[in-house]
Amino acid sequence: MKIEIIKANYSNQKHSKDIFLLLNSYAQDPMGGGKALSQFVLDNLICELAKRPYAFSVLCYVNGMAAGLINCFEAFSTFSCQPLVNIHDVIVLKEYRGNGLSQKMLAKVEEIANSKGCCKLTLEVLSKNTTAQASYKKFGFSQYELDPKMGAAYFWQKLI
Repeated sequence: MKIEIIKANYSNQKHSKDIFLLLNSYAQDPMGGGKALSQFVLDNLICELAKRPYAFSVLCYVNGMAAGLINCFEAFSTFSCQPLVNIHDVIVLKEYRGNGLSQKMLAKVEEIANSKGCCKLTLEVLSKNTTAQASYKKFGFSQYELDPKMGAAYFWQKLI
């Protein structure tokens, strides 16, 4: 099995097509919400990502076939006064799971974050996605807390 992990080029038509294919596959999975992405997302995603200098994606190819994707966004840690990278989406297609691809993609993300002088990587994971949690723990992630007496942080949202 030939595995290639690369930073995506949003101007590359193959990369763009594969990003959408992988993200749409994830969106249709129960862990991604169970619904295909809209036509609006299909028409605009790559252009919008390309407009954002703080966005980057990592693609994984197995024997030349798109197998995995991580979308990331650079942010800033006020407590460390340094940039950080938030991992927004992690996708490995079902047929490629169990081959350590997420670990290889996370290593590439960490390499990119280090090159940007980042202090940490962050991500959110569903409480029932124990498979992803095990992968993240294996890579060194843990729940976020400032003081154990105050408990772990929660990731919340408000749709607007």
